[in-house]
Amino acid sequence: MGAARMGDMKLYTIILIITSLCMLLGCDAQDSFDKIQSEGELVVVSRNSPTTYYLAKDGPTGFEYALTGLLAEEMGVALRIKTAFNLYDLFTQLSDKDADIAAAGLTLTEGRAARYPHSIAYSQLTPQVVYVAGNFRPRSVSDLTTMDIVVLAESSHVDTLHTLQKNEAADLTWEEIDEADTMQLLELLKLGQADVAIVDSNEFAVQQSFYPRQKVAFDLYEEQDMVWYLAPDTDNTHLITFINTFLERLNSDGTMARLREEHFGHSDGVSRISAHVFTQNMRQTLPLYRRLIRQVATEYQMDWHLLAAMAYQESRWDPNATSPTGVRGMMMLTKPTARELGVENRLDVNQSLRGGARYLKDLKRRLPKRLQEPDRTWMALAAYNIGLGHLEDARVITQRQGSNPDLWQDVMQRLPLLQESKYYKKTRYGYARGKEAVTLVQNIRHYYSILVWQDIPDNQPTPPLHSEDYFPEGINNFRLQTF
Repeated sequence: MGAARMGDMKLYTIILIITSLCMLLGCDAQDSFDKIQSEGELVVVSRNSPTTYYLAKDGPTGFEYALTGLLAEEMGVALRIKTAFNLYDLFTQLSDKDADIAAAGLTLTEGRAARYPHSIAYSQLTPQVVYVAGNFRPRSVSDLTTMDIVVLAESSHVDTLHTLQKNEAADLTWEEIDEADTMQLLELLKLGQADVAIVDSNEFAVQQSFYPRQKVAFDLYEEQDMVWYLAPDTDNTHLITFINTFLERLNSDGTMARLREEHFGHSDGVSRISAHVFTQNMRQTLPLYRRLIRQVATEYQMDWHLLAAMAYQESRWDPNATSPTGVRGMMMLTKPTARELGVENRLDVNQSLRGGARYLKDLKRRLPKRLQEPDRTWMALAAYNIGLGHLEDARVITQRQGSNPDLWQDVMQRLPLLQESKYYKKTRYGYARGKEAVTLVQNIRHYYSILVWQDIPDNQPTPPLHSEDYFPEGINNFRLQTF
């Protein structure tokens, strides 16, 4: 009996040791892909920022949100987004297996790769040194040794600075900011609490609109890969294979390019001076007309941010604006268009806004039904500038050249061809200032993006939040939950 009891104790001890080792090593008998499918949800941890994930008026949005949403749809599961308010928290959630994937605009580093499995690269970015125009502009790492530098804690930029400190500039020092969003660094620059900030090129391109006096001093390091990281110490073989195949296909079939264009395309083409002027007008002039713009937008069932962006592009929110060509008012309507819309006084801000909203809605209605949002809106905005006939000519050219006439990113490349005789001579409606139309649309998209982001209280989500009823555009086949 004693021997049997001793044997049981030995067996219990062995089991205890194995169990303890498994707990320490993170043993997981179930494949992570199978686990996600059996539980019916993909849990993604991300950062709250304009380039990754945030809550807009109509629900969750952002590049990483849309991309992981497509992945969840393909896996046949729901998407659950969790937010991290600094990078340490983000990787902690991944290590604790509170999330399956970290999708947050993260670069591939040796240290991270040694700890966390990762996907193939799905984009690239460049670390940049940003400063305030008018102040001293550093042009090399050696110039940074006497400057107050801010960088996000736990970011890949901290590793880069340590490497530079060791190999090039021993006197290099910096302050690590315990946040998840680059905007916090740019805010410190704006307040004069730092001389330079180290940020990623993609994030600065999007957020520079909020800080038009800030510029890139120089690229700190070479281009780096952006990847998704997976929970460590588990069997991710199937999941990584699935993700990599998914990303490769999105890159090859144009979906990735379309997502980038949708979320970041508007950041191109607006000058720093224009962005600065817009920011001033947004603070000083927009409050005078915001209530009326919102009221008109509600009447015509459109996003007030879009109507406001259109009005700014047309007139800089000036109800008495007049152009040399005779278009007048806040929405800069021509006489024939105003007559058609029933606008008696183009300088009456109420009539002008309603006329512009009605005109855009009519243009959208007259476009082919197969055009989807947001391309449908961008096409209608182009037609607002040059007319439906010229837009159709550009779409025909697009199709002739083997691209998609229903995608704004393809059509916008052909609109300028309407100014070249070898192209417009073969069109139905002839010459048009197509490049001007492209500039108008891209500017409106840019202003719209700024207005949307500024309208989000504190630029932060309000956890916990259930949003089963919110669906990203183009993703209609999976149930979404956000906590």
